This record gives sequence, structure tokens and C-alpha cells, in this order.
Amino acid sequence: MVAALSVAGVVLRPFGWPEAVWAVGGAALLVVTGALPAAAAWRGVAEGGDVYLFLAGMMLLSELARREGLFDWLAALVARRAAGSAVKMFGLLYAMGVAVTAFLSNDATAVVMTPAVAAVVRAAGATAPLPFLLVCAFVANAASFVLPISNPANLVVFGAHMPKLTAWLAQFALPSAAAILSTYLALYVTQRAALRQELKSTDAVPVLSRGGALAACGIAGTALVLLAASAFGASLGLPTFLAGAATAAAVLWRNPQAAWAVVKNMSWDVLALVAGLFVLVAALTQAGLTAALAGELRAMAGAPGAAFWAAGLLTAFGCNLVNNLPLGLVAGHAAQAANAAARLRAAAMVGIDLGPNLSVTGSLATILWLTALRRDGMTFSGWAFLKIGIVVMPVALLCAMLCML
Repeated sequence: MVAALSVAGVVLRPFGWPEAVWAVGGAALLVVTGALPAAAAWRGVAEGGDVYLFLAGMMLLSELARREGLFDWLAALVARRAAGSAVKMFGLLYAMGVAVTAFLSNDATAVVMTPAVAAVVRAAGATAPLPFLLVCAFVANAASFVLPISNPANLVVFGAHMPKLTAWLAQFALPSAAAILSTYLALYVTQRAALRQELKSTDAVPVLSRGGALAACGIAGTALVLLAASAFGASLGLPTFLAGAATAAAVLWRNPQAAWAVVKNMSWDVLALVAGLFVLVAALTQAGLTAALAGELRAMAGAPGAAFWAAGLLTAFGCNLVNNLPLGLVAGHAAQAANAAARLRAAAMVGIDLGPNLSVTGSLATILWLTALRRDGMTFSGWAFLKIGIVVMPVALLCAMLCML
């Protein structure tokens, strides 16, 4: 019950309190009441070590890029290339979002790209900025299994069984391309009326600072490091953190006093949120949920086709009830306990990555997107998101899973 209420708090944010308050508060309550031994809670927290390092490194890179104006510069280039065409800007921003998500993770797309896009559409005089902002939310999930590094949920679903890069690309390149393209087309259909607007054409592009250029080089270098780590089957958390730290050192060495501002502006509550979710999953595991799911997977072993579709569909819709990160943890534990086939684990991961495009409750990236909108003085209701998501998500999920057959 405590775990369910905590997840509900993360999703609904009663009293406007941050998501981390509910996750950490629920975890603490489980320990204080004796429902979960402190040792088990600590093991749950420790299990997320690789994810914390990965997120910390990505947040550091994202904050450096934001501070040095890299994403504002890229968005301004997109606006100039669009030449006043809303449809062209929509497509260019979508392509930019795919690249950012693939090489920096879906959370970076939500946190950094959203405010940059908001600034660009304001400068372009968009009367209906929503289609361009929705790109940031939907592409963050649609492109989140291009590479293993594209979504922290990939790390928790596969855990120690993460495929090497070559195996990953062989399995997911086509489904990922199908998800990206189908999401673009479905989102375009839902927004086509607003995309008839005219935008201001501008040639104004800010000069990219030296720090911005170094941040871009650091991001490119980080992508290469992570691709190499993935190719050799190594953990991704520590390389990401070290690459982020090295980039920060290169960007800030002439202005070391700015380091505190960078660290202060990072979204540290995200790490607390993730740690709280790991503890909640430990409680659910102790309550028998993982064992029950593992039993169901074993029971379906004789019908691999049905198990494949069940894994993808149930996780896709289920993550909108409990958020995809805790569901990914549970699914990963259940698959490991059941010694499930790699194909079932892959189907579950695709469902966990694409399912959040149904509603605002589905993923950490979408929650971060809403937070970025609120910081810019904008709001977007869960019902309005659902009306779009119910068109976009099932199409992408079906296309991706069909490509995996």
C-alpha cells in the first residue's frame, strides 16, 4: 500500500510537491514502519549505482551545454534553416531531438532541449508553440532505444545482461527506426492544423562561445566513449560520469568559480527520486510481485509468441500506471528470476521505452518535460497529452514490435 501511494504521489504530485519527496518519503516510511528492513532498503539503493552515475554524467553534460548556450545555438540554426515554415521547423526539431536522445539520453532531451525550443518558437513568433514543444516529449521516448545509452530504463531492464553494441544494433536498429518514423507521422497528423501557421524568418544566430564549442566536443567524445563501452559490454555509468567530469574540467578551467553554479543548477532531486524508486521496487520484490511475474513468464514459456506480445503490451500500458523506471526494475528482476529468453526481455524494454508516450505519467523524461514547461511559465494537462498519446503510442509500439518478429 505504501509503495502504491508513493508511486501515485510521484505521478500526481499532490500539493505541488516535487516527485522526489513522494518517492523518498515512501521509501523512508517503509523502513521506519519495519515493512522493509533497512538492509534491504540499502541494497535497493545500492543496486542503482550504475544508473546514478549515468544520470549524474548526463546531467552535468546537459547543464554545461545549457550554460554555454550550445542548445540555444543549435535551435537558432534550426529556426534559420526552417525559413519561416512551421512544417520544416517541426521536422528539423524532431531530427535534432532524435540525435540528442540517441547520444545523450531521453532525459537530456526533456531537460535541455525543451527550454531551447521554447525560446526559439517565441523568437519565431509562433502563435501555436505546442507542436514544437510536444516534439521534445514524444521524441524523447520514441528514440530511446536507438542505443543502450538512450534511456536509463534500458540499463535497469537488462542489468548485467546488457547486449553488446553490435548485438543491440542488429536487434533494435529496424524497430527503432520504425518507432521514430511512425511517431513523427502520427504526431504530425495530430498537429497538422497548428502547423499551417506562419513563422518569422530570421537569419539571427548567436555566436557559439568557446565554452559551447568545448561542450559540443565533450558531448561527441562522451558518445564515442559510451559506444566503445557498449561495444565491449562494459557498464555505462562510470564512463558517462568520467566523461562528463572531463568535459566540465575543459569548459570551466579558465573560470573555476563557475563550477559551483553548474553543480547547483543540476537536478539532483532526480537522483533522489530514482533512489526512492529503487527502494520501492525492493519492497515490491519482498512482497512477492517479482516472483509472481517470474512465475507467469515461466508459465508462458510454451507459447513464445503470446509471451512476446504480452511482455510488450503489458509493460507499455503498465508503465503509465506506475512509471517506466520502477516497472523496468520489476520486469528486469522478473525476467532474470524466470531465466526468460532474450526476446522477451527485448519486448519488455520496447514496451517500457515507448509506452510512456501514452500519458504524462509514463516516464521520468515526460515528468522532466512538464517541469521544464512549468519553469517557462507554461502548463499542459494530462488529459490533453492523453488525447494525443492514444493516437501516437499504439502505432509506434505496433510498428516496432512487428519489426522484431
